[in-house]
Amino acid sequence: MRILCVIPSRIHSTRLSRKPMLLIQGKPMIQWVYENAARCNVLSDVIVATDSEEIALFIQGIGGKTVMTDPHLQTGSDRVAVVAEQYPEADVIINLQGDEPFIKPRMLAQLVSPYLEGESPDMTTLARPLDLQRNYTLPGAVKVMVDKHGNALYFSRSPISYLHTQEFSPPVYHHMGLYAFRRDFLMLYKTLAQTPLEKIESLEQLRVLENGFKIRVCLTEESTLEINTPEEYEQAQQFVYTDEM
Repeated sequence: MRILCVIPSRIHSTRLSRKPMLLIQGKPMIQWVYENAARCNVLSDVIVATDSEEIALFIQGIGGKTVMTDPHLQTGSDRVAVVAEQYPEADVIINLQGDEPFIKPRMLAQLVSPYLEGESPDMTTLARPLDLQRNYTLPGAVKVMVDKHGNALYFSRSPISYLHTQEFSPPVYHHMGLYAFRRDFLMLYKTLAQTPLEKIESLEQLRVLENGFKIRVCLTEESTLEINTPEEYEQAQQFVYTDEM
């Protein structure tokens, strides 16, 4: 099985200017993401998909591969699909966001574990235990609930489900924005129009559920720090990364 990891990376960001090239503990963010993915031994290849010549030249300078993509593409998944078209031999394609500098190789292996075990879900994603005290009501922490087969029931920025009793903890997880697609499903997914719940929640993955497809949620105990705000960028300077396979 050939597994391609694509890292979409745009130089422009509304909340953090030039985010991919910002230094984290002395190294650009995109370098962290690329090098950590490249250490995952279940991946066949790692490609940075970017609309920036600066990013492309930097990645090539550290020995990485890049594909230039149209800056007008709407989503990271659109950029991933463009790259996947150029790698027809890939069976599974990972969408690894360029603002996940502390991703661990083991987490990428967990993301694709159903495919490695012989299953063929439309797509997979990753989730970790949710800190109910800190993040249950936080819109920036996306919540996901799953069915008994491990497939996503719903993703939301709001607290789910309603706690009518304190007797039980809600079966809800903290969603992490990593995805893996079966190749044929990615090619279908890129043709789907935006859906109402996707627009309301501003969560791209809801497009899959609203069209009747399934997302397998793979669980991990690991945690990372996604960089979206100046506050998270400051936290990243002190983040302790342990690279254990």
